[in-house]
Amino acid sequence: MVPRLQTRSKLIGFRGNKNGPPILRNLSNRLSKRLSSWQTMIITLLWLYIARNFAKIVGLESPEPLANLYTRSYFRATWVTTALDAGFWTAMKIRTKWLRDLASMVFTLYYLVAAEQADEKVRKVRGLLTVDHLRVSWHKSTTPYLSFLTRVLRPKLTRYPPRAIRIPRPASSSYKEPVNAWLYFDGPLSALKNHTRVVLDVPGGGFVAMTPRHHEDKLLGWAGKLEIPVLSLDYKKAPEYPYPHALNEAYDVYHSLVSSRGRCIGLSGATIPRIIMTGDSAGGNIATGAVLMILQSASNDARRYPDQESLPIPEGLVLIYPGLDMNIGNWMSDEQMALIQDRRTRTRNRNILRRKSEDYYKLTPDTPHPSDDEDKTLSPTVAPADDSIVTAADKSTAPLKPVTNAELDLVSPSTTLASQSTSLASSKPKPLKTRLAMSSMISYFNDRILTPEMMRAMIILYVGPHARPDFSTDYFLSPLLAPEALLAKFPKTCFLTGERDPLVDDTVIFAGRLRQAKHNLFIQRKELGLLKSKDTFDEREHVEVTLIPGISHGFLQFVSVFPEGWNHIFRVARWIEELFDNNEARANSSGAMNDSTVENKHRVNGRHHRRMPTESSGDEDRPLEMSALSSNIGKPQQQDDSGDGYFDRPRRPQTPRLRRGGVKRRQGANGHAREKSMVSLASEEDLLGRRMKGLAGGLMGMSDGTETP
Repeated sequence: MVPRLQTRSKLIGFRGNKNGPPILRNLSNRLSKRLSSWQTMIITLLWLYIARNFAKIVGLESPEPLANLYTRSYFRATWVTTALDAGFWTAMKIRTKWLRDLASMVFTLYYLVAAEQADEKVRKVRGLLTVDHLRVSWHKSTTPYLSFLTRVLRPKLTRYPPRAIRIPRPASSSYKEPVNAWLYFDGPLSALKNHTRVVLDVPGGGFVAMTPRHHEDKLLGWAGKLEIPVLSLDYKKAPEYPYPHALNEAYDVYHSLVSSRGRCIGLSGATIPRIIMTGDSAGGNIATGAVLMILQSASNDARRYPDQESLPIPEGLVLIYPGLDMNIGNWMSDEQMALIQDRRTRTRNRNILRRKSEDYYKLTPDTPHPSDDEDKTLSPTVAPADDSIVTAADKSTAPLKPVTNAELDLVSPSTTLASQSTSLASSKPKPLKTRLAMSSMISYFNDRILTPEMMRAMIILYVGPHARPDFSTDYFLSPLLAPEALLAKFPKTCFLTGERDPLVDDTVIFAGRLRQAKHNLFIQRKELGLLKSKDTFDEREHVEVTLIPGISHGFLQFVSVFPEGWNHIFRVARWIEELFDNNEARANSSGAMNDSTVENKHRVNGRHHRRMPTESSGDEDRPLEMSALSSNIGKPQQQDDSGDGYFDRPRRPQTPRLRRGGVKRRQGANGHAREKSMVSLASEEDLLGRRMKGLAGGLMGMSDGTETP
C-alpha cells in the first residue's frame, strides 16, 4: 500500500502545477497585467502566421508562377473558385443531398483558409478527372446556398424570371424530340409580338455540363440591357449525346426560328426575325459550327428543291473565349504566327507575342532580348507556291543529282567560281527567319480554370467512344479549319477573350483567318469591278477582337466574386445592339436604293428590265459549284405545297444533318430519293473522301438515280 502511495505522489509531482513552471507563471502574471485575453489571442495567431510563412515574409520562398500572371482581382476570384471546387469535390461522395450541400459549404470555408490544401486537392482530382467531377464543379452555382448568395450579390436586372420553353424541330429534321431552351425576356409574353430581334445563345460547359441557369448573370444582363428576347439553348450534353447531337440541335433551333418567323417563341410571325448568335467556351464552338452549317446549306444547291430559298445567315456572331480547335498541339505553325504577327493587328496582339517570346527567355535569362524592330523582321512569311523556288535550307536537304561532262562543258570558269562562292556562303549558318512559339494551351499549362487534363477529358467525352473524326479536316468539330470560301461569307464576328486564356490562340487565329478571307474577297470584287477603285477595306466591318489583359477563362461565370465581369457583360450587350442597328441601317439604305432603281426602270421602259444572257449577276460572284445530275431530269416533278410558312413558295427545306451513322437515303418532300450531303454523313468517315466522292460520282456513272452529291 505504501509503495503505491509513493508512486502516486511521484506522478503528482511530475505533473507539476497546473499553471506551469515557476518561470512561466511569473511571466504570465506580468503579461496579464498589460494584455487582455483578446490581445493575447491576436498575438498568438499572428505568431502562428509568421512562423508558417516566415520564408515568404523574408523573401526566401520560391516565386509563385501564377502570382504575376493574372490581375489581383482575377487571381482573388480564382482563389475563391478553387476553394469551392475543392470543397464540393470533397463532399461529392455524400449521398444525402441536404447533408452534401451543407458539407460542401463547410469544406469550402476550410479551403478558403487553407489555400495550399485547396490547390493540392484540385490538382489531384484533375489528374483523375471524370465527367462526375466536371459536373459537380460546374453545377455548384445552382446549389441552394450558392444560388442564394448569387441572387443576393446580383443587381436587379429584370422584373420577370426566365421561362422554360420547348422549340419544335423543323419539318425536315431527322429528329422529332423538341429542343429545350430558356427564354430571358423582361416583359410579359404578350409583349413578344412587338419584337423582331432575337439573341440565340449557346451556353458553354465543356460539352458535358451546364445549362442556361448556370449562365444567368450574363443572360439576365443582356435581357435587361437590350430589352429583347434572349433564347438560350439547353442542348443535350455528352457523353450521353455525343458529337454532333448538340450541333444539330443548334441548327434546328435556328431553322425553326426562321421557318416559323419566330412564332415558336411567341413572336407575331409578320416578318422573319433578325437573329444574332452568341456562344462562350464550348458554346462558341457549337455556335460557330451552326453558322458553318447555315452557310454551307445556303451555298449548296443540293440541299434545296427548285425555287426554294435558303436560310438567311445570322445578323452577327459574338464569341466569348471560344474553343475552336479540338486538335491540341504544342507548337504553332508559320502560317498561324503570320496571322498573329500581321502588321494590322500587331498592336492588339503585342502582349500575346511578348508572352510567346518569354517562353524561351525565361529559360535563358542571360540572353539579350530582341527589340521590337527585330521582331518585325523575324515575322514569318508565307512560302511561295512555285516549286521551282528552293531556299538555302531546302538545298541542304535536297538529294544531289549527278552532273554529266556535257553539263560541265556548258559552265564557264567564272560561273563555276561564282557558284562555288555562293554555295560556300549558303553553307554558313544563318539566323532563323521564324521563331519557335508554343501554343497558348501549353504556355498556360498551369491555368487555374482550364487545364490540358480538362480539355482532353472534354474532347474525349464530346467525340464519344465510337466516333473517329478526322481532326485535321472536320471543320464542324474544329471550326478553325473552315475553308476560306465559307469564312468569306461569315457575318460580322466579335470576339472577347482574356489574354491569359489557354484558348486565346483560337481567338486570334480564327479572327485572322476571317480577316484574311474577307480581305481576299474584297480584292477579288474590286478586280472584277464590283466595287469602286477608291473603296478601302475596313476590318472592323467584319471582325472585332477584344483581348482583356491579365485574366483567363470563364470570367463571366463568377461575376459575383469578379465584379469587373459586369463591364464585359454590358460590353457584349453594346456589341449586340450595334450589330442590330448597323445591319438594319444597311438594309434600309439598300432597300431605298433598290426602290429608286425599280422606279427609274418603270419610268423608262414601263416594265422591269429583262436580264440578257450576257449580263452578269450577283450569283457570278459565288464560287463555282458542281453537282451530280441523275438520269431523271426529264421526268415530271410534283410540287409540294406543305411548306413551313417561311418561303414565298411553300417548300419543305432540307435540313443539313451531321450523323454518326452511314449514308441513308430518304424521300424528299417532292418524292425524289436523295442522298444526304456532306454534313449529313457520319463524322467518323474521311471528310475529303466524302467530298471527292460526291463531286466525282456523277462523272464516273455512279449517280445511281441520285440527284446531287
